[in-house]
Amino acid sequence: MQLTGIHHLTAITADAPGNNRFYTETLGMRRVKKTVNQDDTSAYHLFFADGAGSPGTDITFFDWPAARERRGTHAISGTGLRVNEDSLDYWAARLRAENLTVGEIAAVDGRASLAFEDPEGQRLRLVADVPGTAHPWDRSPVPAGHQIRGLGPITMSVPDLAPTEAVLTQVMNMRRVRDYASPDGEGQVHVFEMSEGGPSAELHVAVQPNLPAARQGAGGVHHVAFRVPTTADIGEWARHVSGFRVPSSGEVERYYFRSLYFREPNGILFEIASDEPGFDVDEPFETMGETLSLPPFLEPQRARIEAGLKPLD
Repeated sequence: MQLTGIHHLTAITADAPGNNRFYTETLGMRRVKKTVNQDDTSAYHLFFADGAGSPGTDITFFDWPAARERRGTHAISGTGLRVNEDSLDYWAARLRAENLTVGEIAAVDGRASLAFEDPEGQRLRLVADVPGTAHPWDRSPVPAGHQIRGLGPITMSVPDLAPTEAVLTQVMNMRRVRDYASPDGEGQVHVFEMSEGGPSAELHVAVQPNLPAARQGAGGVHHVAFRVPTTADIGEWARHVSGFRVPSSGEVERYYFRSLYFREPNGILFEIASDEPGFDVDEPFETMGETLSLPPFLEPQRARIEAGLKPLD
């Protein structure tokens, strides 16, 4: 059994309209799904991705009236966004023009990268990736050659590597391939690889026992999801995880994909999600993400749900 890479990452915003503007206008990503948190329909669930809404390209947000995240360990601490190798100077100028917190272009784990934060303090890093398949959005304010191509790598912080490594390698079949010094000077980072590897299929684990435990909030990450090709794969993974006596959600139908949730030993929430059926399962590809989409079981509640949501645009 093999995970094929990062599927999506879900974070938290306390400002859905501002979040929508930043990810579509400043970062130039396509909003490919405007829906609600299926477990809390008072909250938006917004999906931003490449022009095709490809698995592995979407960063998503729950809109909750939360205080800012308290940073620390036991948490996902950084989200990589892949761009072409010649795009970092463009992005450095663009992000600084928005008066954001932006670092310097520097090599991290042998790849040129640019760290920055969104307006709520979400920690992001543009990572130079080798040329490959791309699906630019033709209405993006960012030129096609500079658009964000997808996620990865994802970085998480734990106080103790051993129990997390056991789950990553024995349960999730990842490979530990190398280590490097943390760019912030706080400990070692250990790289775990899925499938054929590369930044879209890497999880970086920073060991930081001297940090306090993080507290989730706006500007923080809720969970990270890993890819499998088909909905049938989720059932196989549910049985596989159960065989290791790891508590899980069992199969969950999210309509746009099928999911399995569980926590690794340091408490970070993981999801395994299917590539199929995709975001155009309930609306035309050309207009997906423009209006509120609800899965069939929530459709009878549309009037009540829409009345409780703030305008985005």
